[in-house]
Amino acid sequence: MPARAITIYRQEQTQHQSSKHVVHHSRKSSSQVVKKKQVQATEAMAEPAYTVPDFRERAPEGMQEYQRMAAHFGRDLVNLQQELHRMKVATHEQVKNIEITREVKGMSLRKDVPAEVPKAPDFLVSLRSHTVWEKTPVKLFCTVSGQPNPIVKWYRNDVAIEPLSAPGKYKIENKYGVHSLIISRCAVTDSGVYSVVATNPQGKATSKATVCVRRPQGGGELSHLPGQVPLLSRVHRSKLEVTLLDSFGVTFGTEGESISLVANYVVVPDLPNLPPEVMWYRDDTLLMASRWTEMSIGGGVAKLALPHLNKDDEGLYTVRFWTKDGTTEHSAYLFVKDATPTVAGAPGAPMDVTVSDANADYVLVSWKPPNTTHEAPITGYFVDRRKSGTKDWVQCNDSPVKVCKLPVHGLTEGASYHFRARAVNKDGISLPSRMSCGVTSAEVESDVEGVPSAPGQVIASRNTKTSAFVQWEAPKHTNNLMGYYVDASVIGSKTWFPCNHRPYKHTRFVVHGLVPGDTYVFRVQAVNAYGLSEESQESAPLFIDAALSTPSSPYGISLLNCNGSSMTLAWKRPKHTGGSKITSYYLDKREAESVAWKEVSPSPAVHRVFTVENLTGGVFYEFKVQAVNLAGVGLPSEPSKAFACEAWTMAEPGPAYDISFWEVRDSSILVQWRAPVYSGEGPITGYFVDMAKKGSSDFVTVNAEPVGHCYLKVTGLEIGASYVFRVRAVNDKGVGKASDVSDPVCAKALPGTKEIVCGVDEETGDIFLNFEACEVSETSKFSWSKSYNEITESSRVSITSSGRKSKLTFVNPETEDLGIYSVAVTDTDGVSSSYSVNEEELNKVLDLSYNIRHPTVPLKTELNYEILEKGHVRFWVQALKLSSSVNYRFIVNDKAVTSAEGCKISHDVSTGIIQMTVEHFTKASEGTYTIQIHDGKAKSQSSLVLVGDAFKVALKEAEFQRKEHIRKQGPHFSEYLSFHVTDDCTVMLVCKLANVKKETTFSWFKEDEEITVDVPPNPMSGSCSLPIPMFSRKDQGIYKAVLGDDRGKDTSVYDISGKVFEDIINAIASIAGSSASELVLQCTPEGIRLQCYMKYYTEEMKTSWFHRDSKISSSEKMRIGGTSEMAWMQICEPTDKEKGHYTIEIHDGKKPHSRTFDLSGQAYTDAYAEFQRLKAAAFAEKNRGRVVGGLPDVVTIMEKKSLSLTCTVWGDPSPEVTWFKNEQEVLSDDRFKITFEGGKFSSLTINSVYVEDSGKYSINVRNKYGGEFVEITVSVYKQGEEIPEPKLGQMSRSAPTPKPATPAPQSVKTPTPQTPTPSIKSPTPTPPPSVKSPTPTPAPKSPTPPRSMRSPTPPRSMRSPTPTKK
Repeated sequence: MPARAITIYRQEQTQHQSSKHVVHHSRKSSSQVVKKKQVQATEAMAEPAYTVPDFRERAPEGMQEYQRMAAHFGRDLVNLQQELHRMKVATHEQVKNIEITREVKGMSLRKDVPAEVPKAPDFLVSLRSHTVWEKTPVKLFCTVSGQPNPIVKWYRNDVAIEPLSAPGKYKIENKYGVHSLIISRCAVTDSGVYSVVATNPQGKATSKATVCVRRPQGGGELSHLPGQVPLLSRVHRSKLEVTLLDSFGVTFGTEGESISLVANYVVVPDLPNLPPEVMWYRDDTLLMASRWTEMSIGGGVAKLALPHLNKDDEGLYTVRFWTKDGTTEHSAYLFVKDATPTVAGAPGAPMDVTVSDANADYVLVSWKPPNTTHEAPITGYFVDRRKSGTKDWVQCNDSPVKVCKLPVHGLTEGASYHFRARAVNKDGISLPSRMSCGVTSAEVESDVEGVPSAPGQVIASRNTKTSAFVQWEAPKHTNNLMGYYVDASVIGSKTWFPCNHRPYKHTRFVVHGLVPGDTYVFRVQAVNAYGLSEESQESAPLFIDAALSTPSSPYGISLLNCNGSSMTLAWKRPKHTGGSKITSYYLDKREAESVAWKEVSPSPAVHRVFTVENLTGGVFYEFKVQAVNLAGVGLPSEPSKAFACEAWTMAEPGPAYDISFWEVRDSSILVQWRAPVYSGEGPITGYFVDMAKKGSSDFVTVNAEPVGHCYLKVTGLEIGASYVFRVRAVNDKGVGKASDVSDPVCAKALPGTKEIVCGVDEETGDIFLNFEACEVSETSKFSWSKSYNEITESSRVSITSSGRKSKLTFVNPETEDLGIYSVAVTDTDGVSSSYSVNEEELNKVLDLSYNIRHPTVPLKTELNYEILEKGHVRFWVQALKLSSSVNYRFIVNDKAVTSAEGCKISHDVSTGIIQMTVEHFTKASEGTYTIQIHDGKAKSQSSLVLVGDAFKVALKEAEFQRKEHIRKQGPHFSEYLSFHVTDDCTVMLVCKLANVKKETTFSWFKEDEEITVDVPPNPMSGSCSLPIPMFSRKDQGIYKAVLGDDRGKDTSVYDISGKVFEDIINAIASIAGSSASELVLQCTPEGIRLQCYMKYYTEEMKTSWFHRDSKISSSEKMRIGGTSEMAWMQICEPTDKEKGHYTIEIHDGKKPHSRTFDLSGQAYTDAYAEFQRLKAAAFAEKNRGRVVGGLPDVVTIMEKKSLSLTCTVWGDPSPEVTWFKNEQEVLSDDRFKITFEGGKFSSLTINSVYVEDSGKYSINVRNKYGGEFVEITVSVYKQGEEIPEPKLGQMSRSAPTPKPATPAPQSVKTPTPQTPTPSIKSPTPTPPPSVKSPTPTPAPKSPTPPRSMRSPTPPRSMRSPTPTKK
């Protein structure tokens, strides 16, 4: 035999001998299958597959090259291979013999174990189908039980698999009861049906699975599951080496949102201008940049942004980088749920709108239907179109189509269009789908119509802690199947929710986003253009947890004690239990100088503390541990550090161990540990706990004094920070050795953490502590403790648990039950809570418990009464809850009352009301009313005393209601008189009428005097109103409205005085104040006036004026007044003291309405100047010369008579008087005599008048302030002639005279007589400042009229200009 072959043989033999404990593990695993616990396994269970060495790595198609090379190197190499194959066969047989021998020895060592019951083979974990890429490994595995142990054989397409026939191709393993077949570097030819057959004398069992191997360059159907990747379109090498770091995971979004998928990478070399080439895929489609997808790369980040999510975007997303070795990639699924519909209950939007079969004026639009779970079924679809470049959508079909396709006609040839679809159900129309883009070729469909048949059996299995793997059988009748919708429901909720929102093409799907610890069922619907099929049957319930696998390795092996010949060890449980409870541990040992491991004991350790016996003193030992669960034996731990087998003799205690953390919150953690095994030379009296931040060696002692128990709550932690702890035990001799440093713990509460709640059962009165876990696993258990000592068996409490909830119920609570109660949930990430029951709270819940166990009917209200219409009186009481078997009775003045005529008794269980209605409530009804209630065991009683004043009030109200009922039999007021104020400040008295007819009359009265209104009231309208415009104090009084006909009369009285009058004024003030204008400045001869215009003003309104925040009272200096349209305030004879801000405030009883004016600066200067001007003009007007009276307008006189024209004049100073005839001045002579006596009386006397004296005479009275010009027409007729009709002569225009003491004059033409100027003290507004008082201008002196003319008396209104002085 060649030397190399001998070396290989020895190495293999050594390997088999050094791993002989593996044979024992097979026996260990067989002891567990009797538990008959069926589990499901997924890829998460798989260990790393066998890796083919480089010198053996060749694809099947490379065999020819290998054979050519073998022939080239000669027969020596062939002989060597044959010899190697023979040795492997011999080694395989040797290993089988060793295993059988080891099994026999093991059975002989366990004589105390009863014989196993014979059992036929049974697969606890069956084979599962796989779809893999070419040149990748795949592992098929199963777990089989049976007694005796079955013999397992593997087959491919019913042909037995022999690993030695194809070295490196197949690897068959039997590890701890888990049988596996590993196929290295799969080829397409490896596709087929693989089966495993287990046989023993009791029978045979078979499990089958399909392996499908895909070639990257090949076509064929894609079978993507979430987490798989699309095919490579081409091979492209790169000179850059790219390593993916953090990448996007399974993502959930909603339509309309924006989302980004980010992958972080490291590239070598990192060239700023040469980023790696990256491609993004959705399912198997390469994505390109568009309005829906935005891509960027640089700075170590590749990002795909979806700015406006739509269900069309749902799918498996893959990012692929080209690297030196080919590609590196990452995939994850994006789920997009429906946006909230505009109408509640409307369906989700359709998706994947495509356009095909485009012709000159015709296209075929198709789409996929949305999923419906709780919405009403879809009844049809609308299709909209929009011409490119426009924004308006036009509906293509008038009525909904029931099929997911529509031929659209009437299009413009050459034009470009977009299309969208909307779904319709009985509740409304969905949001529109994403619009189409481009024209695609239509798929060839069969002529079969109708929805598909329902999918077949649905099978759900575990995947991860938040996902499940769902498979189903395709429907028998696909009918142009588009895909499937998967729905899920939490057991007990009866509510289904969609798992995918876009049809999925394959018959398997991974459902993400599930709640760990909940149990779900699944169903599937098939989809085509005609809609959704019937739902499939529901799957079996599935508890959501990670797939079953072997546990990870234990760690943290520590030495707790040593007596020189034995060591007590402890270790920490695996971080991952594999989804199944850890049942035991296996320990191996070796001397520090040795490489060979030996099993410590054939019997596994049940606990994590184990004493290893029969050790040699002074020798250093290393240990390793393996954990066991239902799936098998897990990986071994790292070897411990070398422990010296030397007896401990120190006086201080040994180390504490098994530090654990519970009740982890944002700022506190409960630290627990186990007492040292070695206590030293005295009992342990306490513990110190040290703490440090993760990564730091600076430990700080948490407690100043040692605690006497094995737990400590550490508070004041920094939220989100990680800490490590250690514990030191104390006895009388000192502080012992510190424990191993704990694992880091983050001070942050688990999401959804809940606390223990103390309550009392409403039915039984039991006092309990209730806890609901935020997460559980299938193997989780609730562990309750008091003072952190586990409660196992106790007569004080009882514990019940179901699902996520656990309840601790006190049997007979007393003071000895006071203390801290805690609960921990095993096989979770530290879910726990505690609750302190103190004496005060115990007394509180004991009182509540007593009330429940000694029940009374709880009353929501005590016995009460109310007055109904017709004067009936209702006595009633309301209980919080009544049963249908309730009994009760009313007692009035110690006499039971039953339901009879005039008294009706009833109750309503739904509302808890018991009532008694007394129809005739009279003076005899005075007394005490009582109700007694019996409802099961509960009793209650309530009484009402109606005597004295309380009874009188009730009787008065009953009589009033009786009268009201009678009143309403005829015409009556449904609403009595009230008021409201209109927008123009008119007060309206209004009332509403009822039960009227055409003959009904209506009248208004004030103080018993009928009011006549412009528009007669119309009772048939149902309401009448009386307007009171310009409301003021004079409108106070008693108003009355009278309504009547042959059936009766009704009267409504409204007293407008006191509070009512004040309310009306406030209402007017509110409208007037809101409409008030800004303050306006107005000058008068008396001073400066500020005016505020509004819709209506009356002095009764609460109006205040302020100067510099000081309230102004009306006085001689400051006058306050107003008109119906405005309020004003006048400053008489203003000075500089009156400068400043002025404010008017109108208060409506709720809020003030203010307007402000700044009377200072230029505003005051201009106003003061205008005031001075007007003041001077008024003074001149008052003192000018004028004719007071005495002259007629027309004088008719006979010839030769004497004519005397006499008048009274006035002026200060005394005026000058001039007479004119026909505008010519008359001078005094023998015939014309002019007199002016006492400065008051002036006369013109003509002796012996003639016809020639007829004409127009006038008098001009003037002084320095002005004057007046009065005309008289004189007509002289001869004796015997008919007296002529008197005619007024033409009046001359006033000629203004300059005023010496006034400003520059302004001429004013006055064609008609002017009215006298109003008094200065008048409250009416004066002309605006811009209109200046007219000042007469000088006029030429009129010539003296002929003496024969007689002058009539001039009109009084004419004002004469002051003539020029001679």
